[in-house]
Amino acid sequence: MALHIIAEANRCLNCKKPRCQQGCPVHTPIPTVIRLFKENRLMEAGEMLFENNPLSAVCAIVCNHEKQCAGNCIRGIKETPVHFSSIEEYISDMYLDRMTVRRPEKKKQRAAVIGCGPAGMTVAIKLAQAGYPVTVFEWKGKIGGLLQYGIPAFRLPKSFLDRYQARMEEMGITIRTNTTIGSVLMIDELVRDGYASIFIGTGAEKPRTLGLEGESLGNVLFGLNYLANPSGHKLGERVAVIGMGNAAMDVARTALRNGSRHVTLYARSKNVTASSSEVSYAELDGAEFVFGMQIQKITEEGPVFLKAIFDENDKIVGFEDEPVLMPADSTVISISQVPRGKLVRTTDGLDADEHGTLIVDENCMTTRPGVFAAGDVVTGAKTVVHAVDGAKKAAEAMIRYMEAEEKL
Repeated sequence: MALHIIAEANRCLNCKKPRCQQGCPVHTPIPTVIRLFKENRLMEAGEMLFENNPLSAVCAIVCNHEKQCAGNCIRGIKETPVHFSSIEEYISDMYLDRMTVRRPEKKKQRAAVIGCGPAGMTVAIKLAQAGYPVTVFEWKGKIGGLLQYGIPAFRLPKSFLDRYQARMEEMGITIRTNTTIGSVLMIDELVRDGYASIFIGTGAEKPRTLGLEGESLGNVLFGLNYLANPSGHKLGERVAVIGMGNAAMDVARTALRNGSRHVTLYARSKNVTASSSEVSYAELDGAEFVFGMQIQKITEEGPVFLKAIFDENDKIVGFEDEPVLMPADSTVISISQVPRGKLVRTTDGLDADEHGTLIVDENCMTTRPGVFAAGDVVTGAKTVVHAVDGAKKAAEAMIRYMEAEEKL
C-alpha cells in the first residue's frame, strides 16, 4: 500500500490549473495535499483534507473517482490517471484517529441537526468547530444514514462511523439516536426549546416504487430495505434486481455474498447509471446483466417484461408483443429513492416541491425562517460528496444567520 501511494504521488504533475481539483465537487486541494504527503507532512495534509471535507475518509472510498478527480486528471488523457483516492484514503484514515480536537469558546446560541447522514454529520462538525453547541437528532439507532444502512460493509467498514461518532462527541456534539423529529418531537418544539437555527439533513431514504402489480408480494423487496438488513431476508438461489445504479450493484453483490447463486440485473435501456468500477466488481462477483427489458409486473414466480427493440443507435423503437417471465425466487426493486414527507406534513411553513424535496433559497434556508437544509432531501438522491458540498454551504449560512440574530 505504502509503495503504491508513493508511486501515485510521484506521478502527479502538479498542474498549474489542476483539473482534478476542479472535477471534485468539494474542490479538494489535491496538488497541495500531494505535496505535503511527499514532504512527510501527513498531519498537515490530513487537517487540510478534514477542514475541506469532514467526510474525506469516507469519500476516499465511496466517491465516483472516475468521474471526478481521476476522471479529470490530465494524465488520464493518454495514460492511467493519478489515483488520488488511494493517497486520500491513507492520509484521512490516519488523521481520523490522530487528529487533535480543538473546542473553541462556546457560543451562546445553539443549533439542532435533524438527521445524521453525510449532510447532518458535516453540518454538525462545521458548527461545532465554530463554537456552537449542537444536538443531532437521528431517527435510527446508529449514525451515518445511508453510509450505515445503505452501503455494504465490504465497501465501507462500519467501524468508520464508530470512529466518526467518537470524534464528533469529542467536539462536544450531542447525538440523540432513536429520536424522530416530526413524530414525538416537532420542529416547533425545537424552536420552543431555544435552538437558534435548525438543519434538516434527512436524506432520501424512501424507496421509489414502480407503481406496478406485484410490488406487495412476499418475495419482493426494495433495495434500501434489503441493504439495511441483508441477513434478515432469505432471497433464495435466483434473484432478479430491477435497476442498474450503484445501489443495485450493492444489492447484487450483497445477495451473492449471502447465499444467492444466480443474480441478474435488468434495465429498460442499454444505459448503466452505476460507475464502471462498481459494474466491474458486480461482474467479478458473478452478477449478470440483461438490457432492453421493460418491467410489466411482478409475480411470485418472478418479474414479467416486454423485450425492447433497438435501432442501430441503441435507441428503443418499440417492444415485442409477447411478455416474458424471468424466473426468480425473489425480486429486488432498486430504482433510486426519494425523501420522506413526515417533516413537511408536520411543520407549518415548510414546503417541498412535487418530487418531495425541500425548497431552499441561495442560502440553503427553507421556506421556514431559521430552518436550513441540504443533501439528498434538497437535491434528490446524489452522492456523498455532493451532500457534503451542500452541507458546507448550509453550515456557513447558519453561522451567518445566528450571528445576525445575536446582534438584534
